[in-house]
This record gives sequence, structure tokens and C-alpha cells, in this order.
Amino acid sequence: MSWRGAGGLRPWLVQRLSAVYLAGFLLFVLASLASASSISFDAWRGWIGRPLVNAAVALFALALLAHAWVGTRDVIMDYVKPVALRFSLLVLSGLVFLLSLFWSLRVLFSVSAA
Repeated sequence: MSWRGAGGLRPWLVQRLSAVYLAGFLLFVLASLASASSISFDAWRGWIGRPLVNAAVALFALALLAHAWVGTRDVIMDYVKPVALRFSLLVLSGLVFLLSLFWSLRVLFSVSAA
């Protein structure tokens, strides 16, 4: 079976795999907070600045935006019937998600560089 002929298999997989990663990462964050000796901005910045945590947060941002894109795209495709409006909304939401990804990566790289 090819990806192109799967009839929605790719978005379904993106939705499910990103949800699993998001849930796992949130459990990791909660466990890290529960085991932290102190919770302050400096402690948080030091934790986020660690390379593996920083990469995991970047992957979290990517998974979150991929998850949101699939859901938003499906809602727009299902409920917006005029083609021009549907296209405009898809392009606008895609740009918002892309800019959000670049912004979050910029913030993460500035934390890891400091």
C-alpha cells in the first residue's frame, strides 16, 4: 500500500503518533517538575538549556503543530465549502503554524545558546 493511495492514512498516523509523543512528553515534564528541588525561572532555563531536553521540546513543538495542522485542515476541509475561502483559510492557518514553529525554535535556540 502506498502513502498516496492510503485515503487518509498519513494524516491519521500523524495525528496518532503526535498525540502519543505529546502525552509522553507531558508526563516527562510533570515527572521532572515533581522531582525538582526548586522551581524557579533560573532552574527552568537550566533544564530547558540541556541539549536533550531542548531537542525534546523542539520535537514537542513540531508534534504539536503537526497535530494542530491535521485537525485544523480536516475541520476546514469538512465545513468550509467555497473553494476560494477554503484555500485562503488553509494557506493562512498553514502560515500561522509555520511562523509559530519558527518562533518556538528561535526561542529554544536562544535558551540553549545562553
